[in-house]
Amino acid sequence: MTRLPQDRIDELFRILQARFAKNMKRHKDVEWGEIQSRLEKNPEKLWALSEMEETGGEPDVTGYENGHYIFCDCSPETPKGRRSLCYDAEALESRKEHKPKDSAMAMAADMGVEILTEEQYQELQNMGEFDTKTSSWLNTPAEVRKLGGAIFGDRRFGRVFIYHNGAESYYGVRGFRARLSV
Repeated sequence: MTRLPQDRIDELFRILQARFAKNMKRHKDVEWGEIQSRLEKNPEKLWALSEMEETGGEPDVTGYENGHYIFCDCSPETPKGRRSLCYDAEALESRKEHKPKDSAMAMAADMGVEILTEEQYQELQNMGEFDTKTSSWLNTPAEVRKLGGAIFGDRRFGRVFIYHNGAESYYGVRGFRARLSV
């Protein structure tokens, strides 16, 4: 993690605060001042949010769990800067030809964020309509991954669907949505 320059920190706070104010239905009864204060004390979290923003995630506060505010990607479609990825390092290594540039799990780890679980993805979809033209890899249960698969979600026909695919697969419209606890 690299410490962000002050001008990037100031710009990021402006972006996040404006998005927070514009989407109050995602975080009723939450005050921006407390969130900014926590971020100022945790530069590694601010850096991760900057990574989420830079890759097109449009992070916003979507919840409060166990004393922490939850930021989640709220871009209408899976973030552009995180597409065309297979699921994890094992899947990437298994590809002999036409390897993608990275895997979703490795990229998330490098960014300091987590990939959404199926339950978290459903909660996000309850806040709006996301991934109507794209899809997002989801944190896959070990028993599915052990068999070579991975799960992803999207919204089609007014419904949220959770599917499976080989973990080594990748598509130009599939990426991942991130989550960060602050």
